[in-house]
Amino acid sequence: MVTIALEGLGAHYGKRTILSDISTPALPAGSLTAIIGPNAAGKSTLFKRIAGLISGPGTVHLSDDATGRDGVRYMPQDTGANAVLSVYESVLLAAKQGSGWRVEDSELAEIDTLLRALQIEGLAFRNLGELSGGQRQLVSIAQALVRKPKVLLMDEPTSALDLYRQIEVLAFMQRRARAEGMAVLIALHDLNHALRYCDQTIVIAQGTMVASGPTGEVISPALLRTVYHVEARVETCSQGRPFLIVDGTTAA
Repeated sequence: MVTIALEGLGAHYGKRTILSDISTPALPAGSLTAIIGPNAAGKSTLFKRIAGLISGPGTVHLSDDATGRDGVRYMPQDTGANAVLSVYESVLLAAKQGSGWRVEDSELAEIDTLLRALQIEGLAFRNLGELSGGQRQLVSIAQALVRKPKVLLMDEPTSALDLYRQIEVLAFMQRRARAEGMAVLIALHDLNHALRYCDQTIVIAQGTMVASGPTGEVISPALLRTVYHVEARVETCSQGRPFLIVDGTTAA
């Protein structure tokens, strides 16, 4: 089964250290791991380092079935999509990268299924340049998933989505990870989403890891006070699910 683990991971831009000493236990197949932390904490840098887009100390340990061309896929915040392509063309192009240009009927059927699952089949023949930011995010998710990665890094994939779409996407990714045996690492700002959908949570602040473990244990009043500078409580709703209530900031 797919696993990914980080050991002493770091990154530098020039002489400036951006990320240091990120180590985690194995993050297993079928799981969602939230990457949380304040703005400019180093979350995007961590994803780029895992994806091999920037160099630095430390090691990304991947199980054998997560290595290779499509082992790890990175979905950045800004996809830089080619506005000339239609949605369907862009997903098909993503599917065929590095694998030749002969298109099988089964591949087209898979793209149709994926667009329906993300509820964007109605956009299939719209140009990317005509789409809203939220719609482009959904297309980017389709482009990432069509490659069937073993490890998927998603940098704030719900930031441009309305509340309905946020819930739909996170629930979909949870189901997809379970069904495909995929390890998903997802940067989030909404901590209630992390509590609801993510099995593990890694907390990054000032370029280093503050905490890592099961989400319900990691997101605590003490951590929120230290990392986010807020007074908050984690309560349990009538359905037995944890949710976060913020009472105020710790500023005097």
